[in-house]
Amino acid sequence: MKKFFLLTAFAVFGLANAQEGFKLGAHIGVPTTGNSDFTLGLDAAYRWNLAKGFDLGVATGYSHYIGKSYDYPGGSVKGDDFGFIPVAVSGKYSFNGAPIAVGLDLGYGISTNDNVNGGLYALPKFMYNMPVGELYVGYQSISGKYDRRYYDDHPGIGKETVGAVIVGFNFNLK
Repeated sequence: MKKFFLLTAFAVFGLANAQEGFKLGAHIGVPTTGNSDFTLGLDAAYRWNLAKGFDLGVATGYSHYIGKSYDYPGGSVKGDDFGFIPVAVSGKYSFNGAPIAVGLDLGYGISTNDNVNGGLYALPKFMYNMPVGELYVGYQSISGKYDRRYYDDHPGIGKETVGAVIVGFNFNLK
């Protein structure tokens, strides 16, 4: 199933590359949850202008979370790195006469690690529009279910959210 979503995302963005409204960029951030020190990633989106100031389209990319190291007497342990590939609907509203905008990417975050589950993906963001692209600040969140067994007789079943405050820049490619 993960391969299907990944192939679909690449097919959509492969076709969109030659069209107007394509954005490509990168981000870096500080996780607010989980066992990660920081996150970095790539962004890709294609949006169509549906009304004055309102764009709607699709978004994908890749976010990689770098695991924390924990020191204890006699050694240290490094947490696992993990990543997500979002497949999302992307909306943007630009305010009339101002270079600022708000946006929301909403969809599914596909996990690239077997030990971490995918789930609902959301990225609300504030953007500053420039002629060459958009600078943004946002909160990236992936929430899903997990089934972890810390001990054979004590399963841990519930919900888990991975989140990060991120800063990024997307270039306009026409």
